[in-house]
Amino acid sequence: MELTYIQKIAVYALPVIFAITVHEAAHGFAARFFGDMTADRAGRITLNPLKHIDPVGTILLPALTLLVGGILFGWAKPVPFNPYNLKNRRSGELLIALAGPASNLLIALVFGTIIRFTLFSQTFLILSVYIVIINLSLAVFNLIPLPPLDGSKIIFCFFLCNYIKLINW
Repeated sequence: MELTYIQKIAVYALPVIFAITVHEAAHGFAARFFGDMTADRAGRITLNPLKHIDPVGTILLPALTLLVGGILFGWAKPVPFNPYNLKNRRSGELLIALAGPASNLLIALVFGTIIRFTLFSQTFLILSVYIVIINLSLAVFNLIPLPPLDGSKIIFCFFLCNYIKLINW
């Protein structure tokens, strides 16, 4: 089945918007769970994609990369949190950083299961495949240990926890 240009944009754009929205909201949900209300007060714990759109990173850069034929690249507004408000700062920061990639892996798992046991149309099957690919890509990309990606925060928490254990030993 050959997709039209508009269908291709929808098949790419909708899963990306869905993936980054859930990813950022998961950080906010985790921060609130561990005691920080910063994201909640800022109205960022939501699945409304408009709250997570960064004009440059979510609109301009992805549009430019698609126009020049490059790989789709962009970002959403990061969800704010204050580590000093967390109940347990060390494990809280780690789990907040893990929440985004974990949410993307969960979405990929759910839609992978739908693909495996599909009873839906071929169009929904194609959309599900893109949802899985995009969410897996986003999860893996965000685990790269380079700032400001989640992977850098995860690595920092592991090093910090081990350093503190050495000092207290």
